[in-house]
Amino acid sequence: MSDASKTPEEPKTPEQIEAEIAETREELADTVEALAAKTDVKAQAKQKTEDAKAQARQAADDAKTRAQAAAKSPADDPQFVTAVGVGVLVLLILFWRRRR
Repeated sequence: MSDASKTPEEPKTPEQIEAEIAETREELADTVEALAAKTDVKAQAKQKTEDAKAQARQAADDAKTRAQAAAKSPADDPQFVTAVGVGVLVLLILFWRRRR
């Protein structure tokens, strides 16, 4: 079959050809770097180790924060202290009234 249905491309200028070559070189360099990274087992293992360390640090920080929040006593809350004081005062008044 003939390619008569296709329109012929316009001839490219040397600058256009050079630009295409430069772009192709960049794409090829990126591809080569990606392939090299996939074959570098040592670097992959190191990256996985670093990722695991970072996750462990984050989990430890989260656990520490939760532990500190759980360790706060209710006495640190001024509303709690006020409520207990009012409760004790009410009990004392009731006890005092009964004794009269």
